[in-house]
Amino acid sequence: MGVLDGKVAIVTGSARGIGRATADLLASQGASVLINDLDADVAAETAAEIAKAHGTDTAVFAGDLTAEGVPEALIAKAADSFGKIDILVNNAGYTLDKPIHTMTDDWFQRMLDIHTVVPFRTIRAAAPYFRDPAKKEREQGVEVFRKIVNISSVSGTMGNAGQANYSAAKSAVVGLTKTLAKEWGQFKVNVNAVAFGHIETRLTAAKTDDNTMTIGGETVYLGIPEAMVGATSFLIPLGRPGTPEEAAGGVFYLCSPWSNYVSGQVLNVTGGQWLGMTS
Repeated sequence: MGVLDGKVAIVTGSARGIGRATADLLASQGASVLINDLDADVAAETAAEIAKAHGTDTAVFAGDLTAEGVPEALIAKAADSFGKIDILVNNAGYTLDKPIHTMTDDWFQRMLDIHTVVPFRTIRAAAPYFRDPAKKEREQGVEVFRKIVNISSVSGTMGNAGQANYSAAKSAVVGLTKTLAKEWGQFKVNVNAVAFGHIETRLTAAKTDDNTMTIGGETVYLGIPEAMVGATSFLIPLGRPGTPEEAAGGVFYLCSPWSNYVSGQVLNVTGGQWLGMTS
């Protein structure tokens, strides 16, 4: 028996990294999960591996979530596959780093699109699956909690040099989270965000020629300067970066029954980085 038996979850950007670890953890606790990625083959492979490992149902949706109509199609795929939606984790994203004085309008807008506009559109499209059942449940005097978790970053809550675009977008998603928590609390929807620190993913690996992804036909170089990779551990009281599995634990808590009275919050999963600073 899992604590999420019978639940349906969407995790965007879930074929790799934190998204995959989150989808795997939710599935291990009984949830049916929709796997999403730009790369259809990788998404299908991940979905098959998770289904085999945990005996749960999975579905696959591949596509560029920043394109018109795609977030709506994502929600429709989950609803068509499973008949309902209980959990939405807005995780998909990447980075484009430059100092402000050399950053282009395009790079700034791209970060807003994937990290703020996409979560807004997926949430809006999912509204009937979160609000309508709750209205019937309220008439019956029943409380059924549904969960939305938006992925932010300490770059959004504290700022980070070279990431004005990413920081602005991740800060904006915190405002979206807190506002939605106020609007949808009446429908028993817990809406929270997770602000990650240094988690070992492609985005925090060394910037090399082979650490890339393709966005809109353009090759995007991921990662941070190699000299910064080792230095970050000195800023973390626990002495090391987190793993994707540890990051997923924070998301899982906010998807679980133990967070039923937690809403409008930002959970910092940082190993104590910037301890004492408030978001």
